[in-house]
Amino acid sequence: MQKVTPFLWFDREAEEAANFYVSIFKNSKIVNISRYPEGSPNPAGTVMTVEFQLDGRDFIALNGGPHFKFTEAISLSVSCETQAEVDELWSKLTAGGEEGPCAWLKDKYGLSWQIVPTALPRLLKDKDRAKASCAMQAMMKMKKIDIGKLQEAYDRG
Repeated sequence: MQKVTPFLWFDREAEEAANFYVSIFKNSKIVNISRYPEGSPNPAGTVMTVEFQLDGRDFIALNGGPHFKFTEAISLSVSCETQAEVDELWSKLTAGGEEGPCAWLKDKYGLSWQIVPTALPRLLKDKDRAKASCAMQAMMKMKKIDIGKLQEAYDRG
């Protein structure tokens, strides 16, 4: 069991969202669903929490009501090795959601994600600061990161 587990508050969509996320990521599954008992704030028998794994990492989703909404103050960052992986995750996670700048997006539940190719931090951390700056400037103009265009900007630096 991992020591720190993200706990995601949904209004009533915890099970739907968990199933959506599990369908997108490999090595993912629903682990357990618990239901509200009699005398609780929600109707007895309705889904209270969903424990699930994304790529082997534990998460918990709660149907807690409309009291709290997701903000960009926290996001889930996904490292991608290839442009195909970036494209696939971006497409699936933005369906019904919205694109943001610089690898950020919101899914249809309002949860923020960063779909980051592994090339991006490597280029931005390069000791050649002129090349790193060119990569940064290119990234700042993108929504979904295009590894080829990022590399081209870096090479021009």
